[in-house]
Amino acid sequence: MSKRGHTMSNLELLSPAGDLERLRAAIRFGADAVYVGGPKLQLRSGVVGFTMESLETAAREVHAAGKKLYVTVNAFPTNREIDELGDYAQALKAIGADAVIVADLGAISAIRRAVPDLPVHVSTQANCQNYAAAMTYYDLGATRVVLGREMSLEQIGEMRAKIPADLELEAFVHGAMCMSYSGRCMISAYLNDRSANRGACTQPCRWKYHLMEETRPGEFFPVEENENGMTILSSFDMNCLVFIDKIIDAGVVSFKIEGRMKSPYYVATVTNAYRKRIDGILNGTATPESIAALQQELNAASHRSYATGFYFGAMKKHAPDDGAYYQDCTFVGVVHEVKDGRMRVEQRNRVRLGDRIEVLSPESLGLAFTAANMTDPDGNPMEIASRPTEIFWMDAPEKGVAPGDLLRIRNV
Repeated sequence: MSKRGHTMSNLELLSPAGDLERLRAAIRFGADAVYVGGPKLQLRSGVVGFTMESLETAAREVHAAGKKLYVTVNAFPTNREIDELGDYAQALKAIGADAVIVADLGAISAIRRAVPDLPVHVSTQANCQNYAAAMTYYDLGATRVVLGREMSLEQIGEMRAKIPADLELEAFVHGAMCMSYSGRCMISAYLNDRSANRGACTQPCRWKYHLMEETRPGEFFPVEENENGMTILSSFDMNCLVFIDKIIDAGVVSFKIEGRMKSPYYVATVTNAYRKRIDGILNGTATPESIAALQQELNAASHRSYATGFYFGAMKKHAPDDGAYYQDCTFVGVVHEVKDGRMRVEQRNRVRLGDRIEVLSPESLGLAFTAANMTDPDGNPMEIASRPTEIFWMDAPEKGVAPGDLLRIRNV
């Protein structure tokens, strides 16, 4: 139990899901709740996302696992969209959404009028960073505030002390950070006519830039040591695994992983690490060695250089020396069936006979085996599985692998 009395029953690990495959990975690997985008007013328009039909399927599967489903409605609506929002909120309630995540004041009011028993979580896009703003949303009927990434642990603790006990606080603990106040950036709209505030961000902050002085056209000046260009707009990725206990003590009850556009492997890897970290805190089994092992797990998923965000105050440096991605492992397959010492695998990257393969499982860490006796579905021998998503069979480890587990090959 934490200094603020948190128990296993009221702490929540909240994972992203861009589609049903990602949702299933999040649930299998330990999420308590999943947030998704529906067909309207979400801030990830590039995601395949969910139709109303697939949302209903998602709600059914999530609830069968004893978990919760939150639907993002956090784009900033037009007048016409506000008029349609009540009907949409009623439809979300009908299919089983446990809450909606909303940024716009008018949208909050419209949803509360239409469906007063549908919980409203205030999106990080609302940039709620003080207790007075939190109280305003509470008075409008919000049950939770998703804190701005710019808040420190000290500021979160101060807010928690001044707001009602039944107003929950949620905070991001892992994933990409924005160089602007969340979602309030105009670069994408200016360069590409695609607005971040409407879910269409093209992420030009991640592009490479060079500096040119106007009287010296064609002369590009270095801004950093890396010769590939300037990356001061491209932020670090957040990683709070080591000090998530301090975030718990500050009064946060929901720990959010960014990444609805990330792969199922990313969702599974990061969710798995944070699940084990939170459980270790709550049951008193966390050790420096176990935390270090979980940090290595996070390095196995694609990421930029890590930082702790603003939790310990203003960041002295906002961007890494390069915009590169790092990934210690390559995701190579999904286990669909285990039978008679064999397993049926769906390929995601190239697998060869003799490759040393690791199993990503919610049950354990560190299981590895050598790829052997690979065959196609008809039993014909294979030396390599190279066609995307092809199905093949291979020998399974004696124990420790189950349907839904993921397979990877270490790069380093």
